[in-house]
Order: sequence, then structure tokens, then C-alpha cells
Amino acid sequence: MTLPQVVITDLDGTLLNDCKKVSKEDIETLNMLGEMGVCRVIATGRSLYSLGKVVDNSFPVDYVIFSTGAGVIDWQSGELLYAAHLKEKEVSLAIRTFIDEKMSFMVHDLVPDNHRFLFYDAECGNSDFKKRCNIYSDYALPLSIDPPNYKNASQLLAIVPENLEVLENIRRKLSSLRVVRATSPLDNCTMWMEVLPSEVSKGHTAEWLFKRLFRNHNCSIAVGNDYNDLDMLNYVQHPFVVSNAPDDLKKIYRVSESNNNSGFTYAVRKIIINDE
Repeated sequence: MTLPQVVITDLDGTLLNDCKKVSKEDIETLNMLGEMGVCRVIATGRSLYSLGKVVDNSFPVDYVIFSTGAGVIDWQSGELLYAAHLKEKEVSLAIRTFIDEKMSFMVHDLVPDNHRFLFYDAECGNSDFKKRCNIYSDYALPLSIDPPNYKNASQLLAIVPENLEVLENIRRKLSSLRVVRATSPLDNCTMWMEVLPSEVSKGHTAEWLFKRLFRNHNCSIAVGNDYNDLDMLNYVQHPFVVSNAPDDLKKIYRVSESNNNSGFTYAVRKIIINDE
């Protein structure tokens, strides 16, 4: 039997099923891992506010990496362990780039209040963008350029046209920052990009956390489903994607069951019980 030091999992589309619930089997697996002394980590693109809509304080995990790595919280104590942000000059560069590209985007406040944001609607007609603004209408304000109503930010999120060339063009223009591709958890199809500090991603922040927790990190499992999980999957010894992940990711990583069929449990048991 192989006993990992840590198991890390994405949330939407991985640990959460399509009804935004965690299966009884996955809860039992998380409890089992805790009893075995294995560190349990969620790595999600959600903010803490959004996370609280789907899991409560009793949820059986030890740490949460949230906002794609911009923050880390000790889930048991509630202590904020890590917070990163973009400087005002970096935010300005990203804003100018998105406006030049006629893209709709959001500028998020600092962790842990990054459910609050400023938005710029380029009238691209994207329903996912408008839906997100409506859901968070109590925490959203229009972006002002002159005079600016922004300073530092935890991250920026932008709608990406269905054209990967646009994504790569933005990455070139923002080469000093980290640009991460993601799929919207609202409609499960709209392509987003997240702009973060260069040292921030799920994988880079996981590395920071693991070094804090372990003198030697030698066995870990990760389960994901989307492009913003790539750094995390590449960092661990045993990476899995659920079967509802994009086909190009399933060609790279071991494939588990779907998020609707307790894919998290399948991946964990494949390593712990089958010792493969």
C-alpha cells in the first residue's frame, strides 16, 4: 500500500458533481484520508466567499488553495496563511491590454475580499459574463479608467473569444505575469483567462504549501479537470483527471471516473489500495 503525504483536488467539475454536491463516497474517502494522517487540500478557482456557498466549516479538508492560488487558508483554524496580489502598474497593463483587445473583464479586490470586483463590459454579448455580474451584483462596480478607481488587485478575469490565438497573444503581451486558461463553472463551456502574479498558480501555491508542511515531499496525488489544474497536476507524483475533463488533458494524464461517479475516490483508491 502506498500512503501519500498529501492529496490535492480541484473542486468544480472534480470533487463537486454537476449538482454542485460532494458524493457520500467522496466524503467517506476524505474522512478515511484524515484518519490515516494524510493531508487533504482543495485547490479551487473560487474565492472564499464563493467556496462558502458549496462547503461549510465542517467539510473534511485541512487546507484550501483558493482563487487559483492567490490565497491559502487553514480550513480547520480559519487562518489565512498566504495572499498574493498584482501591483497597480501590473493591473494597469492588463487593463490596457484587455481594452485594446475589446475584451470584457473583471478586476478583483485583494484576498480575502476578492469576491468584490470592478467590471468592464466590452459588449461582446457573452451571457456568462453578464450572469456572473448579476450573481455578484451586490459586490460589483463598473471600472473607471479616468479617474481610475482601481489600485492593487488579487487577479483579473477576462472572457476569451473562442480563438486560442487571442489567448497566446495576451500571454505574450503580459509575459511578466501569469495568464491561466480556465473554463467557466457557470456554463461549463465559456473560456476565461485569469491574470495572476507570475509566482501564482494552483501548482506554484501548492509547492509553497507543501514546503511549509513537509521537510521532504515525496508522495502526492492530485485530481483535476481543467486547464487551470495543469501546474498542479505536473507538480505531484500521481496526477489524475476525471473522465469529464477535456480530451487533450485525458491524453496526458491518467483518467479517473467522472465527477458524477466519485472520480476523486477512484483516483485515491487506485494509488492507495492498488499501489500502482
